[in-house]
Amino acid sequence: QVQLVESGGGLVQAGGSLRLSCAASGNIFSIQVMGWYRQAPGKQRELVATVTSGGITDYADSVKGRFTVSRNNARNTVYLQMDNLKPEDTAVYYCHADFVYRTGDMGVGALEYDYWGQGTQVTVSS
Repeated sequence: QVQLVESGGGLVQAGGSLRLSCAASGNIFSIQVMGWYRQAPGKQRELVATVTSGGITDYADSVKGRFTVSRNNARNTVYLQMDNLKPEDTAVYYCHADFVYRTGDMGVGALEYDYWGQGTQVTVSS
């Protein structure tokens, strides 16, 4: 089973910065897409940012220019640098991994989809 473990959440004042990290483990050969989603109280989970193994990124319009997603393929780790935080960024942030190739007997094993971390709380005070 693939596990995603997030870290780096916390409480910050508006205009401040936080950096989230997420490490994937569990006999992983490669992960095609990693990213971050968030869910605020009473709202649906929404995309924040994703990055492919080739470095192609995608951002929600609400975070463009303020957040930066990056990854270390060798360590199966994804990061989210969040700058100029706003109170509306307050949410539980979830790490996501998709198109995960497991390690098999001959190298590349099974392809699996849609893994989630347990979530980390980010609170931005005004």
